[in-house]
Amino acid sequence: MFYKTPEGAYRARPFDPFEWLDHGFGTRANPLLDLESVATLRQVHSDRTVDAGARSGCLGEGDALVSNAPGSRLGVKTADCLPILLVDEGHRAVAAVHAGWRGTVTQIVAKAVAEMAARFGTQPRDLHAAIGPGIGACCYQVGPEVAVQFQAMFPERRDLGCQTRVDLLEANRRLLVEAGVRADRVYAAALCTACGSGEFHSFRRDGQRAGRMLAMVGIRMSGPLLNSW
Repeated sequence: MFYKTPEGAYRARPFDPFEWLDHGFGTRANPLLDLESVATLRQVHSDRTVDAGARSGCLGEGDALVSNAPGSRLGVKTADCLPILLVDEGHRAVAAVHAGWRGTVTQIVAKAVAEMAARFGTQPRDLHAAIGPGIGACCYQVGPEVAVQFQAMFPERRDLGCQTRVDLLEANRRLLVEAGVRADRVYAAALCTACGSGEFHSFRRDGQRAGRMLAMVGIRMSGPLLNSW
């Protein structure tokens, strides 16, 4: 479903048929942080979504960017949190979402879907969603004060009142499906940043020494971009 490019970044194969689209998920080898003309945010683990339009640079605080402007490039930085890219093939609109545990609990990805619907006429059932590398349930152990906040997403679990492991990927997959995205159009890399052989930056593993990687999605003006991801 995902594959690594010769440059060392990851791509979601289901996105490849969209000739108007560029995207990539950074790694330690290629964090994608040196690209210019990318719209980003001061990520604060919120549920705030920003319409980037055709702007670039840091556009203020928030944790999701949306756009339908040709030439736009949207990016979110991660080092364990999940990067989620949304693509509306019919309206040629995109979103980049940063989903840590706080953003997941406040349903940032569902709010990005709603924002695309309100601004661009996106129908959730027509969306494609790619969930990139992030910390897996294998490594994401949290205390009861965090775990209990996932009860609505995992009603079948009885261990969320104590220290346990939380699956951020599955939580966001469920949020996307509940928001109307087709289950067969939610693509997950299922690559853990914390135990992924040092291939990714990880705050859980490396603490303050951890770097950051950028996940990006963009709308081409016409033909391939000069700096394809």
